Amino acid sequence: MEERIKELELKVKKIEERNKRVEGDKAWETSWLRKILIIILTYIFAVLYLKIADTTNPFLGAVVPCAGFFLSTQTLKIIKKLWLNK
Repeated sequence: MEERIKELELKVKKIEERNKRVEGDKAWETSWLRKILIIILTYIFAVLYLKIADTTNPFLGAVVPCAGFFLSTQTLKIIKKLWLNK
């Protein structure tokens, strides 16, 4: 009986640890820091690509994918909410 209780306590502890990791992952996925870092990295890579491609204004052209990413993160929340309600 006591062995069974210890086994259950261990399982509960593992579930709590997993939940903590999942909550941390979820917090990171929805954080503004993550979104800003992705925008900055996207901008840097887009500028580099456009420079290599020898476009007329790579700094302005690199704004387009960054804006697209930002807008997609904002609209996906609305779509997700609608999807969860159905």
